[in-house]
Amino acid sequence: MNAFTGDHSLKSVKCLLLLVIFFMFFAAYSRAQEINFRGQVSAWAVTNPAQATQVGLRYIPELQAGTYQENYFIDTDISLNMYGTSEFWHKRDSVETLHDLKAYRLWLRFSTSQFEIRAGLQKINFGSATLLRALMWFDSIDPRDPLQLTDGVYAILTRYYFLNNANIWFWVLVGNNRTRGWEVLVSDQKKPEFGGRLQIPLFSGEMAFTYHHRDIDAGKSLAAPYLLTDLSIPEDRLAIDGKWDVEAGVWMEAVLIYRDLPYKDFNYQQQTNLGIDYTFDLGNGLHAIAEHFNLRFSDKAFGNGEGISMTAFSLDYPLGLLDDFTAMLYYEWDQKNWYRFLRWQRTYDNWIFYLMAFWNPEQYQLYQLTNQENLYAGKGLQLLVVFNH
Repeated sequence: MNAFTGDHSLKSVKCLLLLVIFFMFFAAYSRAQEINFRGQVSAWAVTNPAQATQVGLRYIPELQAGTYQENYFIDTDISLNMYGTSEFWHKRDSVETLHDLKAYRLWLRFSTSQFEIRAGLQKINFGSATLLRALMWFDSIDPRDPLQLTDGVYAILTRYYFLNNANIWFWVLVGNNRTRGWEVLVSDQKKPEFGGRLQIPLFSGEMAFTYHHRDIDAGKSLAAPYLLTDLSIPEDRLAIDGKWDVEAGVWMEAVLIYRDLPYKDFNYQQQTNLGIDYTFDLGNGLHAIAEHFNLRFSDKAFGNGEGISMTAFSLDYPLGLLDDFTAMLYYEWDQKNWYRFLRWQRTYDNWIFYLMAFWNPEQYQLYQLTNQENLYAGKGLQLLVVFNH
């Protein structure tokens, strides 16, 4: 599950150069500094006999730099995503190629012992679910992807940490016009998004309350034929989530989304996740996760309507110092579909090798709410080789 697309952004490269120049200028006047350069090279081949074979190569170079002062710390993370793929479609007897160079992370942060503010292209995620995240608001991480790749968002994020382990977040997003997570409606990049989150300790774990507001660019959304409008439509999200340790780890996520659409049956969107994980004392330790996820659209806040219900299981077992085995199973209740995934991993110092197998429905709707063509629909194998330096 190691392929995603994007378009080349000259603006991102210009921002990258500006950040490099800024940090070099700042570091010249600082009393202490840390600079770390690393990178990740990945090459893969995916074959799906019923659809296509894809080969790809990706390089993500990353520069991390920081400077200390008496009471605060300034650091930056700058990384690029350079990749190319070729897809050989069997039925169409055609070849499609894609290559791109874009900013992957591009942020600058000011932090103290209890406060931080981070601005730029960054990853923002929260919540406790792993396999089917109701709170996948600002990323598109697939738990089956061993590299956990996802595009970031342009944002300003602030966080304050209280002495009792509570913390509060505020954010503003600007210039983002792609769908993220379970979205099918695109944000209006001309209007800022904003929201916040409060996490508080509760018993043996924590609970959190989250709010987010954005405006939808209906004319550019996948659902545009149903919306029949090119206006900007406001959307508000409310969520509550929590996780506790009671022998096993248990968690819940609940989201309610409201948008004033012309097509009223989709005005409200509900998303819930209930999960549990436990490590069994078997051999080297068998880690198991189970989650149930429900997503529904309706014309009422808690009404029943169209959507999906899924249950997911994951088993992870270390075979030794070098090898690890993972199995994931998803069941989609409405369409009665199974999604199956196996992964073997071997690690040698800087090298990691993955061999993966998948067996999915022909109509693929896992982590997407449309029936778009997908290389991972059906049966196939993937080989992924990763080198970290």
